[in-house]
Amino acid sequence: MADSAPPSASMDAYKSLGLVPNPDGSLTRRSLSPSVPAADETAAADTAVAFSKDVLLNPATGTFLRLYRPRVVPPNTKIPVVLHFHGGGFVLFSVSTMPFHESCCSIAAKIPALVLSLEYRLAPEHRLPAAYEDAVEAVMWVRSQAAAGVGGEPWLREYADFSDCYLMGSSAGGNMVYHAGVRLLDADLGAVKIQGLILNEAYFGGVKRTESELRLADDKIVPLPANDLLWLLALPEGADRDHEYSNPMAGGSHQEKIGRLQKCLVRGYCGDPLVDRQRMFAEMVEARGVHVVTKFVDGGHHGVELFDPSQAEALYNDVKDFIHSTPSTSRSAM
Repeated sequence: MADSAPPSASMDAYKSLGLVPNPDGSLTRRSLSPSVPAADETAAADTAVAFSKDVLLNPATGTFLRLYRPRVVPPNTKIPVVLHFHGGGFVLFSVSTMPFHESCCSIAAKIPALVLSLEYRLAPEHRLPAAYEDAVEAVMWVRSQAAAGVGGEPWLREYADFSDCYLMGSSAGGNMVYHAGVRLLDADLGAVKIQGLILNEAYFGGVKRTESELRLADDKIVPLPANDLLWLLALPEGADRDHEYSNPMAGGSHQEKIGRLQKCLVRGYCGDPLVDRQRMFAEMVEARGVHVVTKFVDGGHHGVELFDPSQAEALYNDVKDFIHSTPSTSRSAM
């Protein structure tokens, strides 16, 4: 691993991320991508591959879930549930940000699955572990739906296979998958069974620079100054990038639980400055006895699947293969 090195001082990291700091410590976020509303059966376009709707999670925190179901659901069967966490360095974006919304529609259609995308609280207004707490609360909401029977949310009641659930996230969302996963290991999930964790280009950090971070320090998507700023805004006040939220490889409070994690799909791109940390994470959990499937794609860049349809298709196929590698009575008829 390379020695620690300071980021370039020539970049205005706030400006590069579309952020304006406010005197009270909050941020004004200049939208980098349009937002789109949910569209259920009554509002979706004829070409839509999936329907969507928003369901309130916690009125006190303002969190909600955007639910996606395929336009075409296999008859007489239940389908997997994928709880999805979007990216954005814990600071940016929403479930309604167009690329994330469109990606969730495609995932729902191609697996097929019910996708529940979490609108979690953002930093620095709500520093970590707020996002992890929201993720755990979302899983517990799914548990309540599994127990609700006829009084539950209609799409979950009709289509969800609660015994076939997955946590999935990209970038910061991949980080959330790990931290929510270890927190849920001792939780009573009732009929909900988490079968696997899907970490796509997961966002991890550390004080000491990796070779890929130095080699790609001026990356167009995750340049070092922007990367450092995001961690400064997201981590607890006074914490550095070796905090367990950023760098689980450096230790932390959940080390004894790691070996009990469900099987993991760890994906990344060799053109991503974060790829070395993703490899280190995969090695760490595999060394603890976790079944890990790794897929590191030559070239690419952080978030490339949001811009390149061929890379998006490869992601969807990897996720589908990973989910379908778990035996399921419900899917056996598909």
